[in-house]
Amino acid sequence: MTNILLRRDDDGITTLTLNRPDARNALSIGLMQALDAELVAIGADRSVRVVIIDANGPAFCAGHDLREIRATPTREAYQQVFAICSRLMQRIVQLPQPVIAQVHGVATAAGCQLVATADLAVAAESARFATPGVNIGLFC
Repeated sequence: MTNILLRRDDDGITTLTLNRPDARNALSIGLMQALDAELVAIGADRSVRVVIIDANGPAFCAGHDLREIRATPTREAYQQVFAICSRLMQRIVQLPQPVIAQVHGVATAAGCQLVATADLAVAAESARFATPGVNIGLFC
């Protein structure tokens, strides 16, 4: 099984790589939990001076994993997804180290939120950003 989140440490720089390229790095519950857990560990590690969030594949992040959300269309399931996402985004904001989003391809919906939550975003000229969730009744 492929790791959905990769971590690389190099001289005080930790790179967290979203690794669901076939799903355009959509934020599944598992990916959000893995990212949150790594950020908890990083927050306590004073040897880490900066965090870079990047991604494998053609997109930075397509937002929430809509297939996963649609698989359990209940209020409780939606609340769980958004609670996990909110905790993750707050973790980024509160992290003592600066967080840099290294963006290529598309960042949409919660992927765009992930970029906006970082302290700094560095985007390729080809990067694109969108919040299409309003078209299906969601708001990041």
